[in-house]
Amino acid sequence: MVASGQDPLGRNGFHHATVSLSPEGITGRDTLRTSLPGGPSAVTTALTHSDHGETPSDPPAAGTTPPSLPEPERTATTTQWPCAPSPADTTDTRSEPTFAGQPSSVPAEPAGLEERDRQLARAACQAWAELPTPDVVAAVEAGQLAAAAETAAGSGDEAGLRTASKTGQAAAAVQRQGLAPISAAPADWAGFGDVIPVLSASPGAGASLVATVLADAMQIAGLRVLLVDTADPARSGLAAAARTEGPVLAGPHPSVRIRVSWRAQALLARVETDLPVITPGMVPPPRFFRPSTQSVQATVVDLGHDAWRIGAHPLAGAGAWLRTGTPPPRPVLVCRATRPSVLHAEQVLARLDAWSGTGATTPPAQLVVVGAKRWPAGVPGGAGRRVSALLGDALFLPHDPDLATTGITAEVTPKRLREAITPLLRRWELLPQPASRRTKGTGK
Repeated sequence: MVASGQDPLGRNGFHHATVSLSPEGITGRDTLRTSLPGGPSAVTTALTHSDHGETPSDPPAAGTTPPSLPEPERTATTTQWPCAPSPADTTDTRSEPTFAGQPSSVPAEPAGLEERDRQLARAACQAWAELPTPDVVAAVEAGQLAAAAETAAGSGDEAGLRTASKTGQAAAAVQRQGLAPISAAPADWAGFGDVIPVLSASPGAGASLVATVLADAMQIAGLRVLLVDTADPARSGLAAAARTEGPVLAGPHPSVRIRVSWRAQALLARVETDLPVITPGMVPPPRFFRPSTQSVQATVVDLGHDAWRIGAHPLAGAGAWLRTGTPPPRPVLVCRATRPSVLHAEQVLARLDAWSGTGATTPPAQLVVVGAKRWPAGVPGGAGRRVSALLGDALFLPHDPDLATTGITAEVTPKRLREAITPLLRRWELLPQPASRRTKGTGK
């Protein structure tokens, strides 16, 4: 770690920093009045209205029985439970013939489990029948977790339905307060400065580390920085990034809030909830993270470890930070110096291709490799065409044994990591170029 006095912020760079953003500039913690737009008065009543002012459609009516196949081709059918009709309307209940000693081709299902999932899915879709499937799946999982916790008290089913319903309501309400997921309209990044979304090619690649190093390097250089964490609190890599917890501010729904803390001179904004999970659609739109007292010069966004899911539909939830706008975001893709991680990076870029091809999102143009100083032999040769286009400007963050053990804490990130990321920030003109040294004996 950095010795005391090496950085302008004091011990380890972060010595009891209590500054805040205000109209007059950086002030003391006691005068913190940071607030975000869209407080309780802006909480949507759109549980009954869509983004376009229309009443959400009712759940789809039960379908008709599919036409019969010729008997030799008949196979068992299953029903997809998210927001689906009862299986009695769609499933052929005749069993397949079996022989003695031959296992059945149909997996055994615990009695009532599929029906419970279906009930939880219907509860999740009460507020919005067209709730995206990832949110329905997460709401069902939350309901199952709540039901298991209350089973001993005899109220498991009721608790599960209640939790699934609340989770679905929160996801529906949040998604109706940003740009429509199908909209290609550019985002308004005014007040955010330069937006740097950080994606991870795979879990554990180091997106939280890269986001923190970027924020530390800029704030030590004197920039006003906002560090945004979009991850589920239980799975966040920035859970210990601040010395003390700051105030909880109203979010887009009573069950979804934003906690604003301080990491030295940088604001740290994290999502919080009283529900068991943060579904993909429950991440507040970017405007809820914008400080209202004074704009920042740079916003670094840790998009979490699930870039694969973000890449499937990046226009809502955490992926909204990838939307094109003015100034355009500068997405960073993080991977490890291994063939599997490079392969995962290629797949993430492939998923984002369809969206960036329409101009709706900005594709990652910078690759950051964590835990290495150079590519091991044979790894670059295994890169696909998308990753290969980023290899020339790839930036390496060397391995740090302390951070590998402790994770991100309130201490400043090591100086050698900040120095490794500095050339990128200078290339983007977020940090000044180093003063040229005078030529010896010339006075120039």
